[in-house]
Amino acid sequence: MRYPRQNKILELISVHNVETQEELAKLLIDSGFKVTQATVSRDIKELKLIKVLGQDGRYKYASNKAADAPTSERYLNLIRDMVLFASSSENIVVIKTLNGCANAACEAIDSLHLEGVLGTIAGDNTIFVVATSSEKAPGLVKFINEQIKSR
Repeated sequence: MRYPRQNKILELISVHNVETQEELAKLLIDSGFKVTQATVSRDIKELKLIKVLGQDGRYKYASNKAADAPTSERYLNLIRDMVLFASSSENIVVIKTLNGCANAACEAIDSLHLEGVLGTIAGDNTIFVVATSSEKAPGLVKFINEQIKSR
């Protein structure tokens, strides 16, 4: 799956001085991902990774912070791609995602600054959203489910 792999890439380049696509592919394989050089190349392009000069004088992959500021549409696309369904009980909204995607989907929800969201917490494939009231929860569920239907 693309999003868990790309999240792992961001983690790996923050921990290791990764100089080449081949190094990155090996680190991903060692982390349990089945990848090819072409897949790694696409991920680097999608993540808009750049090469920066490290303290040791060698170039390494890094996240381009300016390119990391996604627009609302990008957040909505993340929700559309990763969320399976949403439901609520009282002021708690439960959102089910693809395995390994809850954190990224939760970040997207948080970044949208939706009205009526008091807070969120993510597991592996489940997000709990605490709504500000039991009246706000159905609107949040409707919004999330409308995004899913617009895939």
